[in-house]
Amino acid sequence: MGLFQKLFRRDVDDSKDHLIKEEEIKEESSWEQLPAYIDADPADFQLVSLIASSIAAGDYPESQFVVKRILQRNPEVVNLSLIATSIASGDAPDSQFNVKAIYQKK
Repeated sequence: MGLFQKLFRRDVDDSKDHLIKEEEIKEESSWEQLPAYIDADPADFQLVSLIASSIAAGDYPESQFVVKRILQRNPEVVNLSLIATSIASGDAPDSQFNVKAIYQKK
């Protein structure tokens, strides 16, 4: 049993130090993530919910849907991702990029 305990034991102190370091880094960070989606304009709610419900209903016209939340793409994030990928694809025009997150300084 002593052999298995030596091989598979965990050092508890190391994991605590690692967690403390991650918390310090998060607290010191002065960057905030821009949301990919923002709330849509309330004037568009009726039109968007009507179109979405009619598409979702398909061949079942008696069905009912409740639209709880309508989001739209954040235009700032869209513009920044287009600019960043355009610059990055300067050397390889056939390449594709996937922007996971965009951060801005607080």
